[in-house]
Amino acid sequence: MLVDKKILFSGIAMLIVGISISLYLNAIIPLGVPGMTDEETLDLLLSQQQNQDMNTLTGILMGVGFLLVLISFGARRKRKGGPKKVEKKPASKL
Repeated sequence: MLVDKKILFSGIAMLIVGISISLYLNAIIPLGVPGMTDEETLDLLLSQQQNQDMNTLTGILMGVGFLLVLISFGARRKRKGGPKKVEKKPASKL
């Protein structure tokens, strides 16, 4: 099978890192409590937005990793000992 192993393993690594970071970010979602002041509410909203933005970035990371895995199945490596082109010089007439 024609698989470029470097691209495949880097794609799998990106998927694993993206999934693990996404699981971590979903575990630490900031929550509010009743009776918060306006300043605490603003800090909560900012930290929730930051968490959502980081989750979006990990989704992009996982998407790129998945694309690398797909690309690795279609990538062909160049042969090192393949046939070489030989250019013929035109014969000169004297």
